[in-house]
This record gives sequence, structure tokens and C-alpha cells, in this order.
Amino acid sequence: MGALDGLRVLDLSRVLAGPYCTQMLADHGAEVIKVESPSGDETRGWGPPFLAEGTSAYYANLNRGKKNIVLDLSGPDGRELLGTLLAGADVVVENFKAGTLARWGWPDETIRSAYPALIHCRITGFGTDGPLGGLPGYDAVLQAYGGLMSVNGEADGPPLRIGVPVVDVVTGVLGFSGILLALHERERSGLGQLVDCSLLDTVISLLHPHSAAWLADGAVPRRTGSAHPSIAPYETFPTADGLFFVGAGNDRQFAALVDVLGAPELASDPRFASNAGRVGNVTALRAELTVLIGQYKRDALAELLLAKGVPASPVHDIAEAMNAPQVRHREMVVERDGYRGVGVPVKLGRTPGRAADSPRLPGADTREVLAAAGLSGEEVERALAKGAAYTRLA
Repeated sequence: MGALDGLRVLDLSRVLAGPYCTQMLADHGAEVIKVESPSGDETRGWGPPFLAEGTSAYYANLNRGKKNIVLDLSGPDGRELLGTLLAGADVVVENFKAGTLARWGWPDETIRSAYPALIHCRITGFGTDGPLGGLPGYDAVLQAYGGLMSVNGEADGPPLRIGVPVVDVVTGVLGFSGILLALHERERSGLGQLVDCSLLDTVISLLHPHSAAWLADGAVPRRTGSAHPSIAPYETFPTADGLFFVGAGNDRQFAALVDVLGAPELASDPRFASNAGRVGNVTALRAELTVLIGQYKRDALAELLLAKGVPASPVHDIAEAMNAPQVRHREMVVERDGYRGVGVPVKLGRTPGRAADSPRLPGADTREVLAAAGLSGEEVERALAKGAAYTRLA
């Protein structure tokens, strides 16, 4: 039994934030019904690499454990079927362009009156109103607009996009959290509500500590590479066999670090005796530590420092990270029955969740889903004949 067994979720989303949100719900037992258009979620083609039957690895990592139905929502027959599915859902997640549902006959007030217990999670780029309301936005666009790129990169280099779609992923997590909040409140009121998530809100929420610093003194933060703007040492150093990250967040950790490195006198050096001093003299500190750390191999040094309570790690590539013993111990890589994917990041004690089945082909469950929604066999076949719905599409 999953924590969300019995919850029915209608997933009208595509690309990343919405599908990741609904996959997290599916991992914890919700019945998630992914609705795709006849042309499909465009991420099915975002590759290489591609997996069996032409599905991209990108799509597969966001859509496991979901039933799949294909509806043509461009016409009234498909929209009528969507209304039937909405009537039986607890949650709907969508990231349509603002106003799309209203044009189809479901403005917010209609959803509230027709489906009072429905929780509606809406994901947009900039929100639905205001100067940029309704405009499209991808992850990298919001990294640029929201200032995140401006603080990522080397001090003497250009702003850089963060190498993972962090704004999309965190928006998915926030959508998941908002849905759980709304479900909790529904236990009291019996009513659903709108969960309003935007990539813009997410990226602004991610700017700490730079946003806090700007609010405090008005100084525009600058890029510092791998270094932290207000903690030292907290950055990458070269070792004899690769890059290495060390973060000494307090005086005790710094003293332990330099003791392991054979230079305990640095802990009492007036320049480095406090974090403020270390930050103010970071160039001199970096020069001292670069020489000391460069004498070690990265794995051996990590073992020595971690044993003394100093946070440190080799800078792993993706293969090293995915094969790391602790990652495997935490079951964050799943390999089962031909499926390979990332594990469940939210683990509960009694109902830990499960990385479920591989993604389904478009329309693989159309007949089953429509029948469960109350359509007779004849009505299902009529919908298929009209092109309002489709069965399995290769």
C-alpha cells in the first residue's frame, strides 16, 4: 500500500515540471492517468538516447507508473470525454497556456462549481496575469529572467545555465507539496482548491543567499565559481588525481581541516580564525589550501576529512555518482524487470513508495480508462471511431 493509494490524478501536463510532479504522486500509490494528444508529449522525441519502441530516456524518467490515454482535445467530443474524466478525479495537473481550459469551457469558476472537491494544480511560466502573465517560459528562460544564471559561472566568465533543469524540477516538487497541502485541507472543508505554481515563483525562491544579501545591503551579487559568497573555505580544489570539494562551515570544521592537512597553525592565524576573516582573506586562504590539498588523492582525502567531521567529496561525474555505493544503498538507482531509472527521493517508514512500471505507449490504456470512467463498450468504440480518443499508438 502506498501513502496515496485510492487517489486518482488526471495528468494533462507535458515536458518536465508537471510530469515530474505526477510521477512523484504515482511513486506513492496514486492512480495517475496521463492524457496525451495524438501528437504526444514532445519529450518522447527528446533524444538520443532512445529506449524500447522509440521512447526517449528523457520521457521515461518522468512518466513511469502512469496509465496512458490519448484524447483529441481540439474538438468537442474529446473535450466531453475530458469532462467525464475530470468528474472522477481527485486532482488534475496541467500546464496548458493560460486560458486554454477556459476556452474549452472550464474557466476556474466553472471547475470550482462543477467539481467542488477537485484539486487543480496549474503550472505556468510566469503566472496567468500581470505584465508577463500567460507568456510561455522554459527552464532556461526563467533561469535567465530570474537572475539564477547571473550567479552561476566563474567570476571572470559569462553567466551560465545550471546544467540541470533545476527550475522545472523544483516546480514539480513544489506542485507535489501544494497538492498534499490541498488534500490535507480538503479533509477539513471537503473542498478542492487551486494550487498555483509558476516557474517564476520557483526561481525567485531559489536565489538564497543572494536574494537575502541583496535585500539586506542592495549590492548586486557576483559570480564566484564553485566558491560560496559568505562561507570559506567552501569550494573546489585540485588534488593529485582530480577535483575535490571541501566545505568548512564553522571554525571547528576549519580547524579539523587544516589539522588533517598538516597545517594546524592556520586555524589560529588572525586572517583565518573566523569565517568572516576567512571570507575577507579568501584569496590568501585559497592559495594556502591549494598547495596542501594538491598533495593528496581525492578519495583518500575525502575519507580522512569525513572521519573528522569535515564535509568533503570528490567531484564525481554522472557515472561515478550513479554507481556510488551510498547511492545504491539508498536505492536511488532502480534496475528491475528491464526498467532502469532513478529511485524514489521521498521515503516514508511504513509506506516507502515504489518506482513503478516503465512508461506506457500512447493510448495503451484508453479503453480501460474510459470504461472505468463509466462509458459503455459501445460508447468507447464510438469515441474511437470519431477520433475523439485513440488506442495504442506506436
